[in-house]
Amino acid sequence: MARRHAAAVSAFLFLLLVGHCHGGKTGICYGRNADDLPGPDKVAQLVRQQSIKYVRIYDSNVDVIKAFANTSVELMVGVPNADLLAFSQYQSNVDTWLKNSILPYYPATVITYITVGAEITESPINVSALVVPAMRNVHAALKKVGLHKKITISSTHSLGVLSRSFPPSAGAFNSSYAHFLKPMLEFLVENQAPFMVDLYPYYAYQNSPSNVSLNYALFSPQSEGVIDPNTGLVYTNMFDAQVDSIFFALMALNFKTLKIMITETGWPHKGAAKETGATPDNAQTYNTNLIRHVVNDSGTPAKPGEEIDVYIFSLFNENRKPGIESERNWGLFSPDQSSIYSIDWTGRGNVDIMTGGNRSNGTWCVASTNVSETALQNGLNWACGPGNVDCSAIQPSQPCYQPDTLVSHASYAFNSYYQQNGATDVACGFGGAGMRTTKDPSYDTCVYMAAGSKISTKNSTATPAPSGSSLSLLAQCRTLLLPVLPIVIALGFL
Repeated sequence: MARRHAAAVSAFLFLLLVGHCHGGKTGICYGRNADDLPGPDKVAQLVRQQSIKYVRIYDSNVDVIKAFANTSVELMVGVPNADLLAFSQYQSNVDTWLKNSILPYYPATVITYITVGAEITESPINVSALVVPAMRNVHAALKKVGLHKKITISSTHSLGVLSRSFPPSAGAFNSSYAHFLKPMLEFLVENQAPFMVDLYPYYAYQNSPSNVSLNYALFSPQSEGVIDPNTGLVYTNMFDAQVDSIFFALMALNFKTLKIMITETGWPHKGAAKETGATPDNAQTYNTNLIRHVVNDSGTPAKPGEEIDVYIFSLFNENRKPGIESERNWGLFSPDQSSIYSIDWTGRGNVDIMTGGNRSNGTWCVASTNVSETALQNGLNWACGPGNVDCSAIQPSQPCYQPDTLVSHASYAFNSYYQQNGATDVACGFGGAGMRTTKDPSYDTCVYMAAGSKISTKNSTATPAPSGSSLSLLAQCRTLLLPVLPIVIALGFL
């Protein structure tokens, strides 16, 4: 009995830990408000070619759903706001929809989420009273066919659902939405569904550039930290601050266990004359840094290490969208399926960053000797953590460990980040702790990357002494699993 109990406990621990050894998921939003897009079959092909595994669509278009059959791509389908009345009034309407639009194509097409309503607080017609009844009817329809445990139901929100988002710890839901929010949150908890929200640091920057710096909006290492005066938590990017404002708002209503999922985020690559931040460089920088942030399980200051799933907006430009110029230019791809800028969806590879002429070959980035140790340490921690630099060379017994000084270790890490991010002035900032040089800093067997080098951006498996930076995801998993693994093996589970 004792042996069986020990075996069960060990197996449970092993599976629990393995379950945490993967990064957050990154998907793409496939909007179709355009008259020049390729057909769904070609889009499904493109998605597979890009190794994108998660796609959000905004309706349940049968042609689109069929196109993703047998691709292993996981779909998030949507019930538009215009359908909420019919879905909330009669169960039979939902049953018929499920029978005609979902069941004929499932499970050949993998459907994992159904969003009921989208940003309802932004809708010109008040449909807020309809959304929870519609969600319940969709759940009932799924339950009848045994899919309520396999397909998750939620609804998406804009950040406008909050009455306050700064500082993050003061995040609070708008009280005028309480009539539908409380029952919705209870539904989500009961069905283990995430709270879905669309976040756009771009708009925070565009609407208030004097208060929100571009570096802060783009996850840049040069960003000056913003301190939450209530918690003392330091925020180095707007995305984390927005996520945590939702978390604190949920916590204020005693729903702190709800997982938060980001169902839209991104950056436009083109805008009107006054939209100076809407450029291909900035769009690529934001999305590249976002993916790394997600894959590394960096979490947020309030929930460090927490997995966050995100969907990038969007797959294509949509030429029929109304509004200012940027509204039609969020796409990663043009209608002819050519990429507007390159993205590494793994978050661990080298990306050819597009730059506006500031790139210079034959240069390196090293640590300045005229800044404080704190500034160097912060830069080193960032490069070897969220910056996704491979810092294994500055570990003990490795080629660049000696001299064992902060300046030397920071120089190696700064340069690696600099080279893998386009060798631009911006990539050597580190809040003033980095400086460019034309003299190769390589020495003995310690070789610094240079333009044209094959760059490894995999995280190191140990913390660079004396940095104190976080272990990589792989190292964390290894640290957790190794003590349990012999027990599991001895008990016959592997």
